[in-house]
Amino acid sequence: MSATRRDFLRSGVMTAALASTSSYPVFAYAKQSSPPQPSPIQLGMASYTFRNFDRAHVIEYMKELKLSNLNAKDVKDHLPMTPPDATQQAISDYTAAGIKLTAIGTVYFQKDEDDDIRAKFDYAKRAGVKVIVAGDPSPATLPRIEKFVKEYDIKIAIHNHGPEDKIWPSPLDVLKAVKGMDPRIGCCIDVGHCERAGTDVVAAIKEVGPRLFDMHMKDLTDFNSKESQVAVGDGIMPIRGIFETLIAIKYKGYVDLEYEVHGDDPMPGVTKSFAYMRGVLAGMGYQA
Repeated sequence: MSATRRDFLRSGVMTAALASTSSYPVFAYAKQSSPPQPSPIQLGMASYTFRNFDRAHVIEYMKELKLSNLNAKDVKDHLPMTPPDATQQAISDYTAAGIKLTAIGTVYFQKDEDDDIRAKFDYAKRAGVKVIVAGDPSPATLPRIEKFVKEYDIKIAIHNHGPEDKIWPSPLDVLKAVKGMDPRIGCCIDVGHCERAGTDVVAAIKEVGPRLFDMHMKDLTDFNSKESQVAVGDGIMPIRGIFETLIAIKYKGYVDLEYEVHGDDPMPGVTKSFAYMRGVLAGMGYQA
């Protein structure tokens, strides 16, 4: 596609995005034969995006973004794992602000011990979530984790971390390891790390299918460079293809923005990312 055509299409998407986020009346859907449908794609936020900010700022930023779905991590005071009272206070603060916790993580399973694993499932239970995004469980630990998945009825979504990760570089590596295990053990596909591992993300979504429990969204200008992350829409990630494939497999989870650059001033890139994703969905006939 020529640069001119790409820029034209992108500007059209951004116009729709502004219409979906603006507080002013904009006739973005005037040419549509019917009003937009509610989006089957549920957008959310990975709280790690705001790792340099406290819970009060997370809540403020979520309101500014008109966003209510949060994948919360035990970083700063976003969702402390201990003591239990601190977890409960965070939950109360989010509930009062109209924010729904959709998952916890990334949570790291560094010990193959019942007590350590149980503590993390208890944390998820207190948070009221049904998905734990897991960072680094070893394959040898999975049978023990599976026991707690069955006991608590909480899903484990193993997060791939790209070529630097010697165990889980790609979601397909996760899929191979959990084949034959409880169907509540599966993947959190990080789209950037997936592509950097040499795995086409659209193909990976199709292959993982019902074992896909969470998505971490980001964009890159170069699939060979971790440092090339940009706001969603400024890179080469196939955003529309990702959304279309998630809809095709009837994905019921969340697409959580994990913006890992500009940690001290993330909101410009975060705002642009949600405007672009909402714009893509608007172009597909959905309102998010």
